[in-house]
This record gives sequence, C-alpha cells and structure tokens, in this order.
Amino acid sequence: MGAAKCMITGSDYVGVFVAASDRYVFFGNNINERSKRILSETLKVQPIGISVFATDLVGLFMKVNSNGILVSSMIEDYELKALRGLNLDTRIEVLESNLNAVGNNVLANDKIAIVNPDYSPGEIRQIQDVLGVEAIPADIGGFKTVGANNILTNKGFVINNRATDMEKSRIDGLLGFESTRTTANTGSLSIGLSAVGNSAGVVAGENTTGYELNRIMDALNIE
Repeated sequence: MGAAKCMITGSDYVGVFVAASDRYVFFGNNINERSKRILSETLKVQPIGISVFATDLVGLFMKVNSNGILVSSMIEDYELKALRGLNLDTRIEVLESNLNAVGNNVLANDKIAIVNPDYSPGEIRQIQDVLGVEAIPADIGGFKTVGANNILTNKGFVINNRATDMEKSRIDGLLGFESTRTTANTGSLSIGLSAVGNSAGVVAGENTTGYELNRIMDALNIE
C-alpha cells in the first residue's frame, strides 16, 4: 500500500500531526489506532507516539530525516527527556529560534534542506549540523514556510502550485528531481500540512482528491 488517506483527530491536515523519515514516523500520542495503523503500514517504518508542547502537533514542531531530529524550543523538558530516552540512535537537538514551527519552516530529505530565509546564519548552521545536509535559504511560490507548502523525500519533490517556472527549474536543479505541481485536500496549497511521505509511501488528508493524490504519488515516485 503505497498511498492512503485518513483524518487525524478530525482534521484533514495530517502533516500537522505527523513527521516522517525513512527510519521513523512520529505522531501525537492521542491519535486513534486506525490512523496509527495507516501511517505505519503505508510508510513502512517504526511508529513512535510522542507529544511536543503538550500537544499532538508533532509535524508542526519537528523536522526529521534519517540523520537527525530537529525539534522546536516549544518542547517541554519532560518531552525532550522522553524522546531522548527512546534511544533512537540518531542526533536529537532543540532549535532555539523565534521560528518555532520547525516543520513548517524546514523542507528536508537525507541529502539537502530548503529553509525559511528568515532563519539566522547560526540557526541555518544548526539545521545543517543536526540533519547532516546542506541547508539553502529560499522561499517557494512566495511562501517562506517551505515545509508547510511542499513535500520532499529521498525519491521525489511535490511543489506548490504558486511556484513559477523559473523557481521550479531552479529548485529542481538544486534537489535533483523533476518536481510536480499540485494541491491537496481539494485545492489547498498547504501540501506539506495536508500530507506526509517518505520513500515508501504517502498519507494524505481524506479530502484530497484522487487526481491530487495521483499527482503526489507521481512526484514522489511511489507505486
């Protein structure tokens, strides 16, 4: 099962609640068993329930790849201790920044990251160090929230519909993918908040049309 649709806590914006890499899928502790099963079976990685800022908004406050876990300074001390106590054999660090919705502001796979250009040089260096990739500041389609409005995996790239041809060509060249423009959740430009993916699969909100899901699957090279 390479693709699936679901709702999480009544919301079609599954990317708000989920962060995934090719090693793990993290989600809020309070999501239902059906959603947990769909996520783990579709993305085919170890499922881990956590909380950040005493909420289930894991996708909003985290960015993960196979090299590291970058978490918002909004995380509570006990939550960070619990996360580190999982002994995941990966680097875990808190990003001290006013741009605390890390998942919204960082787009990354295991080789490269595109980040909100409002991050400071020091913050960008930390993102690079923790995720083990080159981090390039840029907006895409007029959105500085590159993580909220696009999806990047090790196999492909979904770019939001507002990206110009010039932007698309430049970003495709940086990432090494031929991206596909689309929306999710029946016209939403918040693609990264509407769906979550890795090399194995993608899970999108229930309101995502078949056409949108097929374009996302094509872009991410998911069969």
